[in-house]
Amino acid sequence: MDLLATASTVAVSCYALLSAAYKSMQMAYALPMDRSPASDNLVGFDLLPSVDVIVPCFNEDPSALSACLASIASQQYAGKLQVYVVDDGSSNRDAVVPVHGAFAGDPRFSFVLLDKNVGKRKAQIAAIRRSSGDLVLNVDSDTTLASDVVTKLALKMQHPAVGAAMGQLVASNRSDTWLTRLIDMEYWLACNEERAAQARFGAVMCCCGPCAMYRRSALLLLLDQYETQLFRGKPSDFGEDRHLTILMLKAGLRTEYVPDAIAATVVPDRLGPYLRQQLRWARSTFRDTLLALRLLPSLDRYLTLDVVGQNLGPLLLALSVLAGLAQLALTATVPWSAVLMIASMTIIRCSVAAFRARQLRFLGFSLHTFINIFLLLPLKAYALCTLSNSDWLSRKAPTLPYGGEKQIVVKNPIAGPNATGGSEVAHAIRRADLSRGSSRVVESESVFSGE
Repeated sequence: MDLLATASTVAVSCYALLSAAYKSMQMAYALPMDRSPASDNLVGFDLLPSVDVIVPCFNEDPSALSACLASIASQQYAGKLQVYVVDDGSSNRDAVVPVHGAFAGDPRFSFVLLDKNVGKRKAQIAAIRRSSGDLVLNVDSDTTLASDVVTKLALKMQHPAVGAAMGQLVASNRSDTWLTRLIDMEYWLACNEERAAQARFGAVMCCCGPCAMYRRSALLLLLDQYETQLFRGKPSDFGEDRHLTILMLKAGLRTEYVPDAIAATVVPDRLGPYLRQQLRWARSTFRDTLLALRLLPSLDRYLTLDVVGQNLGPLLLALSVLAGLAQLALTATVPWSAVLMIASMTIIRCSVAAFRARQLRFLGFSLHTFINIFLLLPLKAYALCTLSNSDWLSRKAPTLPYGGEKQIVVKNPIAGPNATGGSEVAHAIRRADLSRGSSRVVESESVFSGE
């Protein structure tokens, strides 16, 4: 029985040492850097990059979609802005078509109505191949953008070495339940600690799907790899944001985080949908870990610590919890060393977050520790054992495809250039930026289009 106590103490001690080193460096690197005054302004009006906003949607609530499109229409961007709303074979199309009609009079908006559900990634690609802007902004259909998001992301994308940039995510329904409040704090920590520290080295490892901007010239060269991602011989559909980000890094481009580009997205308000979302995210993270590991030698050493901390840390925590539970069950003695170590680390982290955010509510994030230990750790273990499962879990395919005359059906988009690797891609992207004019051809019937 002494062996169990020793194992628990060793595991939690290793976890504490790793987490202390990792989190300390993360918080240090996440501190804001001084910006050069010269980078605070976009280029002249006539040279502003054109931006295409891609909004894939599937069975979206009409009010959420309307709020999303209204926030895009209200963008204060002086350059050319085009919006492509892709309905991915929704079964509630009769309910959302009036939302499309409300924006049909805006010449910036076009609507692509796919005749069947093909998945978020292929829905994005259908619009990307149809559009032609210098920059592409992917926006989730349940997300609303602050009026300056496009401007601030485009500002970050001015440097030709930047392939992608993401904004800060907040929960638009934060005040609904105790869970949405916790998720909102979780998002703040993920953005303003993890992503902010990674951005110090130009290597944000996942530009999150609700609001991420990409350089079109890079997308065209990487689109085939993005579209045809396989896992164990099967198509991989979810985790599109993480995979595309890693492809950008693999191509030798930088990925950035813009903390003052605020995007508010709807988060799960019940535990069941939240756990299903986390299971999907865990599977996508594990799937892309190997690809990310291959990048580490070319990135700053901190990124290696980041990957180790995110993957080995939960394993050590799980081992300490299992050993502690076994000790409690077999000896009826509480593993106080593990309990006190985890509790103290939780209090320290939440206190630092409360200080940095200037919000006392982050002290309540300590409740997330219980969710992490008793729900998320077992869920991640299950995700690792079921990596081949590509079910979205949170979405249901329509039983019957939408039928009707008012459709834009995108059929057989022309494939883009074959992607190459590493520095060759970066050089090709720079050449493409200097000589715009590549063509994309799709067959379509336009119903709602401002063009």
